[in-house]
Parts: sequence; structure tokens; C-alpha cells
Amino acid sequence: MTQSKPISETPKEFEAVIEVCRNIFMQKMHDYGTAWRILRPTSITDQIFIKANRIRCIEEKGITKVNEGIVPEFIGIINYAIMGLIQLEMGANADDNQQVIAERYLHYFHEARKLMENKNHDYDEAWRSMRVSSYTDLILMKINRTRQIEDLKGDTLISEGIDANYYDMINYAVFALIRLVIEKENTLDK
Repeated sequence: MTQSKPISETPKEFEAVIEVCRNIFMQKMHDYGTAWRILRPTSITDQIFIKANRIRCIEEKGITKVNEGIVPEFIGIINYAIMGLIQLEMGANADDNQQVIAERYLHYFHEARKLMENKNHDYDEAWRSMRVSSYTDLILMKINRTRQIEDLKGDTLISEGIDANYYDMINYAVFALIRLVIEKENTLDK
């Protein structure tokens, strides 16, 4: 008789991350409106780079001089990548309706979740055995790929587009947050 695998906690953990990131996104949209809608996707990619580069610097140096750790930076990567997807769809400053933006935000986060679930099925949650620093490196690699595609004005020969790279950045950052926050909380509860 074969032993059945335990049910994955990943969907529930992913939803918890969505809620945290969405709350921050909505609070910032309240405070700043949709000022980010002026950004071109290339500028959003550069914002993601700044956050991922800071994470890597903190991982390598082991200390920070600004009183924020890497968790807010991973949240920022997720939110900026979703902003990038919105900009790819709607163009810069196409619609400043906050309700529409909030709906698009959730749409893209749920699309990222579907992609994660499909890949998670095929890779059997291998991400749980990876180091958080590997997620950082993979995000930086996806940023470099995105920059190259942007420089080529999307004219690729075989590669996925900018949107696919944004989705992967979202999912790697979600994995990092699950490992850094949710798994630690669950360990502390036991």
C-alpha cells in the first residue's frame, strides 16, 4: 500500500502572502494614489532591481544601516512586479481608477498563483529545499533577462516575454516570504 502525500500548505500560505502584499499596496494607493502609473515598465524593472540588489547586499554583508530588513523588500518586489504587469496591459497612465487598479492587482496575483500551482505540481515543491539567497539570485537573473528583452523592444527569438519574468519574480518573492515569515511563525507556534 502506498502512503499518500500530505496536502500541501502552499496554497494557504500563498493566500496569506497575497493578503499582506495587497494590504500594503492598498494603503500606499490610498496615501499616494496611482502616481506609479506614470512609470514605464523599464522604470518598474529598475525599481525591482533596486530592491533585489539591496536584499543581496544585506544577505552578503549580514547587516543593514537602514532599519528595514529584507521582508519589506520582497513585498516591494511583488508589488512592483504586479505594477509592471498592469503597465504592460494598460500602458502608462491609461486609467487612474483605483477600483480598476485594485481589481487588476488581484487578477495578476491570482494568475501568478495559478502558475505557481502548475509549476509546483511538476517540481514537487522543490523550492522549499532552496536557500532564500537562491530566490534573490533568481530574481536578479529574471531582472537581467527582462532588461535584455526591454532593450530588444520585445523582439525575442525563443524566449518568454517580460510578463513571464514578472510572474516568476512574484513567485520567487512569495516563496521567500513563506520561508522567512510563515514557516518561522509556524515553528514558533509548535
